[in-house]
Amino acid sequence: MNDLYSTQRGMRNMRKAAMQRGVIAILDIGTSKIACLVLRFDGPDSFREVDGIGSMAGQSSFRVIGAATTRSRGVKFGEIDVMQETERAIRTAVQAAQKMANVRVDHVIASFSGAGPRSYGLAGEVNLVDSVVSEQDVSRVLAACDVPDIGEGREVLHAHPINFALDHRSGLGDPRGQIGNRLAADMHMLTVDSMVVQNLLYCIKRCDLELAGLASSAYVSGISSLVEDEQELGAACVDLGGGTTGISIFMKKHMIYTDCVRMGGDHVTLDISKGLQVPLATAERIKTFYGGVVATGMDDREMIEIGGDTGDWEHDRRSVSRAELIGIMRPRVEEILEEVRVRLDAAGFEHLPSQQIVFTGGASQIPGLDSLAPKILGQQIRIGRPLRVQGLPQAATGSSFAASVGLCLFAAHPQDEWWDFEIPLERYSSRSLKRAAKWFKDNW
Repeated sequence: MNDLYSTQRGMRNMRKAAMQRGVIAILDIGTSKIACLVLRFDGPDSFREVDGIGSMAGQSSFRVIGAATTRSRGVKFGEIDVMQETERAIRTAVQAAQKMANVRVDHVIASFSGAGPRSYGLAGEVNLVDSVVSEQDVSRVLAACDVPDIGEGREVLHAHPINFALDHRSGLGDPRGQIGNRLAADMHMLTVDSMVVQNLLYCIKRCDLELAGLASSAYVSGISSLVEDEQELGAACVDLGGGTTGISIFMKKHMIYTDCVRMGGDHVTLDISKGLQVPLATAERIKTFYGGVVATGMDDREMIEIGGDTGDWEHDRRSVSRAELIGIMRPRVEEILEEVRVRLDAAGFEHLPSQQIVFTGGASQIPGLDSLAPKILGQQIRIGRPLRVQGLPQAATGSSFAASVGLCLFAAHPQDEWWDFEIPLERYSSRSLKRAAKWFKDNW
């Protein structure tokens, strides 16, 4: 898309303006719930140590002053399916969060899953004019990255410089001010289906909100669920949501790969609904209270009253054993984990120095997942909880809020992306071109 660079740049400026005003909302648009948190930024001078979290975790600069969630409507596989329904759900969540915060919010930063993410690793290098690396040199080396043809109907969502090398020294986080002759950069670029993004932008506009940033749910879940060592040494975050399962791999504190499996907890619920012939709401309740994926000898004897409201007394007082329920749930959970395995293998995850995998998201709470997952994915597995954030209500501290909490951290401390640098545009004729990749190459 031709205006991609300027759109992202515009969103960054909007975010800065909103933060100066001191209030911004974050919106996690999921398949099963839509969460809205209102953040208040206190400014850099008011660093306070509260709840044992200091400024090191980068959390002292904001606190949550409003929070609300609503059942997601009109979203399938993390993508908007029915515009009016989703618009209504977003309005409901935002209004409730505003009411709790007692402020009006105009700007939101949103995260979403799905949209067929694809990861690319790019590299570029330039000779330095002056021997000291300047901001311009960083811009030039990012401009020199070999952008692949990402294809029609795709849009760049994230483009992070993940490594700089100066002459023979690699692994630099920020080369500015250092001395050398030749600067090289590696960048991770994530592209998504542009129609999904356009629908999201349109939906948020219809809710009378300004979009001040967009992020992939898989990325922000990783930010909030992986501890510092895991982000540094290499780890994968598997975000088991309702409609999708997001996968992100981090290394040296940067996301280096993202993918998504179009299955999640809702598919398990659907299987229970079909297998036991009960409505979805009943299936969800049974899954939450009695679900699991590892059967023991006890489960044959533990009976679950299904209940129903068909009016047929015999039909309504059925019960099933927990072993039967596990027999329905386990194959689907195994299928999701097998798909995750395929994606991790494709990314070359086994070559990382650490093989840690952290599960998060609402469906990661299924009992027994921690003993089933190692059989399919390898031994180093833990169920993660997002970092604690100031002011977050107790109800919003569980794994299902990993993306929401990560989005708060993303809003407060966004990682540099290539549109944050002044790219030398004026030397080129700015023609209107169809393909994003070609457009980048011609304009940079």
